Amino acid sequence: MSSSTGQLFRIATWGESHGGGVGVVIDGCLPQLELSEADIQAELDRRRPGQSDIVTPRKEADRCEILSGVFQGRTLGTPIAILVRNEDARPEAYREMETAFRPSHADFTYQAKYGIRNWQGGGRSSARETIGRVAAGVVARKVLAVLHPGIEVVAWVSRVHQVESSVDPATVSASAIEANAVRCPDAAAAERMIARIKEARSDGDSVGGLLECVVRGCPAGLGEPVFDKLEADLAKAMLSLPATKGFEIGSGFEGTKLTGHEHNDAFEMRGGRTRTVTNRSGGVQGGISNGEDIVFRVAFKPTATIAKVQRTVTADGENTELAARGRHDPCVLPRAVPIVEAMVWLVLCDHALRQRAQGAVAS
Repeated sequence: MSSSTGQLFRIATWGESHGGGVGVVIDGCLPQLELSEADIQAELDRRRPGQSDIVTPRKEADRCEILSGVFQGRTLGTPIAILVRNEDARPEAYREMETAFRPSHADFTYQAKYGIRNWQGGGRSSARETIGRVAAGVVARKVLAVLHPGIEVVAWVSRVHQVESSVDPATVSASAIEANAVRCPDAAAAERMIARIKEARSDGDSVGGLLECVVRGCPAGLGEPVFDKLEADLAKAMLSLPATKGFEIGSGFEGTKLTGHEHNDAFEMRGGRTRTVTNRSGGVQGGISNGEDIVFRVAFKPTATIAKVQRTVTADGENTELAARGRHDPCVLPRAVPIVEAMVWLVLCDHALRQRAQGAVAS
């Protein structure tokens, strides 16, 4: 099983949703960076369950423990291991899933691949695995603060089911995003989104939507063509997250409706450097960052675990029905915001180190 990612800044996550805990090992961090458990905890608190009435009610403090790689508050340059213990695991709630496969979940496919699976809450396919990603993202952000200070990564919920928002990526702020439980900076749309999520939850159902992200202040020159293009690695990072089903950058699919003349981003000199007049490329051209804002969107499907009765089959090949018990998010998007941001930090950090290793400096 591939549980690691990155070339020079490399992480490996581990643990199951209802086991003893989850965590991450980070290799490639610069030495002598200030790092504390409090730094990491601030982001884990944004991701943790039970933080509002529109997410899973599972009660987890998600308190992190740094086990290695840090001494007297500074990184050593050696592998950093971070642990978060599971405290509110209830594996008995998933007993029916021991034999019956939840529709659209990873139960059947894990069984088909390995011949064995942890049926307690999804095991490795659970979103609790992303705790390690968020923790590692904090470390990546600290590395980038040294290599390329000024980079800002901001993600938000742009759509829940059929409720659309209106947000300007150029001006959206983290404070506006964190102002409500759904993490949508459009206050009017946020109210409708929250109502729609609550409606789905009361009906024993779930809803999906879109999450948008902007990277500001990224230098030109990051990306490793041809196979490790910046947008390709961002796409892989996003589609490795649970419940994701789509990725588009810049004009995305809408750009296919334009001609080349309409779509091209003309160049001009502005402020002493080469800039683009428009940004339909989404900040990446030829697989390399061009210094403009990187703007992309990620599609999240409705949560697969729902309380409605559904048709399914057992591991023995018998037709049956299943209404999932246990605790789940009626919509994953609000808690996905810090996870998406963390994955961006990881990708950018790895590419910044790769750029430095080849003797070039992104500008």
